[in-house]
Amino acid sequence: MRTKNQSLLTYLHERFPDAGCALNFQSDLECLVAISLSAQTTDVSVNKVTPSLFKAFPDAEHYADAPLEAIEDRIRSLGLYRNKAKNLTALGIALCEFYDGVVPHSFEDLVKLPGVGTKTAGVFLLERGDRPAIPVDTHVKRISVRLGYAKKDDEPIQIEAKLEKTFPREEWKFVHHSLIWFGREVCHAQGPKCDECPLHDYCSFFKKTSSTTAK
Repeated sequence: MRTKNQSLLTYLHERFPDAGCALNFQSDLECLVAISLSAQTTDVSVNKVTPSLFKAFPDAEHYADAPLEAIEDRIRSLGLYRNKAKNLTALGIALCEFYDGVVPHSFEDLVKLPGVGTKTAGVFLLERGDRPAIPVDTHVKRISVRLGYAKKDDEPIQIEAKLEKTFPREEWKFVHHSLIWFGREVCHAQGPKCDECPLHDYCSFFKKTSSTTAK
């Protein structure tokens, strides 16, 4: 009989065998900017604005020297665009001042940068560095709680630690990406497609809604 972990990994590999980052980028700076812009918006929306943004601001110096309005105009369709534009300017200044315009590959240095939190730093190093991890976004958190890997009030960094203790290191990158795709396509926050999911035995959401429906 399969364990919960085996059942989840088997399902994820079968359903999302090619799960990967949905953001488009070609350099360290583009990657970090794209991840930063993805907060509270969709990757699809980010990918619509980044071609123009990356062309206009090819390096940290361009972000540092640009009028704020010039950055805002290119990301105006994104949520919190004003704050994100300010962060990009500050990011460019910090990279030029402290890192010669180059994005650092140290987690400790990354989280010191404007607009870069632990999740953004973790995802960046997962994609462009050599630091395997399971960064936690809203999808990963929701699924982790529903499947009993984490508690509802756990912080993302706590959930990440719990997941990394649970799954083999060589699966961490895949687990991160596939859980995001699972959350987008099946395990929605509202109205999840439980009929498409084989993990009912482990899911608190399914058990709760099933018991309520049965009454």
